[in-house]
Amino acid sequence: MARDIKQELEELLHAVIDRGGSDVHISVGRKPTLRIDGVLVRVEEKDVIGENDAERFVMEILTEDQRVRFLENKELDFSYNFNDIARFRVNVFMQRGRFAAAMRLIPTAIRTLDELGHPPILHTIAKMSQGFFLVVGPSGQGKSTTLAAMIDEVNHQRPCHIITIEDPIEYLFNNDKAIVDQREVGQDTKSFNNALRSVLRQDPDVIMVGEMRDPETISAAITAAETGHLVFSTLHTNNAAQTIDRIIDSFPPAQQNQIRAQLSGTLLGVLSRRLIPRAGGGRSAAFELLIANPAIKNLIRENKTHQIDLVIETSAEEGMISLNRSLALLVKKGEISYEEAAVHSMNPSELRILVSR
Repeated sequence: MARDIKQELEELLHAVIDRGGSDVHISVGRKPTLRIDGVLVRVEEKDVIGENDAERFVMEILTEDQRVRFLENKELDFSYNFNDIARFRVNVFMQRGRFAAAMRLIPTAIRTLDELGHPPILHTIAKMSQGFFLVVGPSGQGKSTTLAAMIDEVNHQRPCHIITIEDPIEYLFNNDKAIVDQREVGQDTKSFNNALRSVLRQDPDVIMVGEMRDPETISAAITAAETGHLVFSTLHTNNAAQTIDRIIDSFPPAQQNQIRAQLSGTLLGVLSRRLIPRAGGGRSAAFELLIANPAIKNLIRENKTHQIDLVIETSAEEGMISLNRSLALLVKKGEISYEEAAVHSMNPSELRILVSR
């Protein structure tokens, strides 16, 4: 008897919502799988997914236009509205000639910076009239959630024009004091770079770029920050120093000095996030926060990014925090175990010292 794919899909999406999960995975040769508190959990009551099942799952969530684009490109990013209950960021793709899908739950409510436990200085960043602020970290660590919180704070605080460029649109903003226009790559614009080239003619005050994927997008974002706009974006990097190196190294050597000068002049800060499993279930956020003070700007200009970690470590009074200090604080509060902290630390020996103090 053929599976009722529509009903099974609805059951899986309800399950990830009800169990506080973040993702649903559809892949041939294994049972449907949820990610809960960062861990993959098979849905044991479901059957193993066959090749035909996987294709039917994928085709069930695609519109006719999306099917054409997917079959042409072999992968597709889009957002999926589940019966007005929840939204999902979806990537459908081919693997070994078979259909597969990864669906990320997007919470309907946008949480505030305080609810997310972010450093208070982010409220100050959200009040800035111009500059460049980055949220970085590996995939699935809540970068989009942080950006949404910052954009929504601006939305509730001041009359301005906010333009977001996303692939796909994730959180939906309701206009408050601000006008928020959300543009989706593929639907509303051809690419991040195309959208950024025209954005300055749309009279924005605040610009959010979902992800900086190439030098053209990075350059356009920095230029927008230089010309009197507040720009937010993300990168898949591990920490502040690596982020700055990645930005500069993405350009040819002849352009790198110019980019260093532009970045040192526009950068407001870099927030790196990690979601650490809690002892009693759920996850706690650990942070590294760089604030671009004169010392940091000087290090960027002079290509001494290897010294950035030391400045972060010694600038707590300016609101900066190192990842190890954040991890150590969570251990001391009893929110996470020392073993989990050590797994996520980039300097476990220093973490041991901080925890023992």
